[in-house]
Amino acid sequence: MKKKTLFIAQSGMIAALYVVLTMLSSAAGLASGVVQVRISEALCILPVFTPAAIPGLFVGCIISNILAGGVVMDVIFGSVATLIGAVGTYCLRKHNRFLASVPPIVSNIIIVPLVLRYAYGAPDALWFMMLTVGAGELISCGFLGQILYTLMERTNAVKS
Repeated sequence: MKKKTLFIAQSGMIAALYVVLTMLSSAAGLASGVVQVRISEALCILPVFTPAAIPGLFVGCIISNILAGGVVMDVIFGSVATLIGAVGTYCLRKHNRFLASVPPIVSNIIIVPLVLRYAYGAPDALWFMMLTVGAGELISCGFLGQILYTLMERTNAVKS
């Protein structure tokens, strides 16, 4: 019972943090569109440390996309991209720390441009949107995520 309560509490805190960080990114004009750098995506490294991050990131992304006024396709598929990335990060948790950032970057590079095109009618070429979304994900997941990883490692956060 204690482990289940901890899992739910961690998931909820991660979801809440994801929402707050996304809203901060949104206030800066960085959370949506063809060029996006969601600070919250740095949290996609957390499945390395706890499996509770998987539902936390997924629910946080759903709530963020709803609060940002996303259309149904964006709420669903954008959140699924985060879920796929979180599961992939969890699966790679025992490997190289830099590989752990790859699944959320790749899932967003593939899914988000399709959402931008078909849900929002973005006129840019898919390859261009993959490039811009990928650049944003490299900044948030790759760079900021690795900074978060280092901080978690230095504070002796327990890896799952």
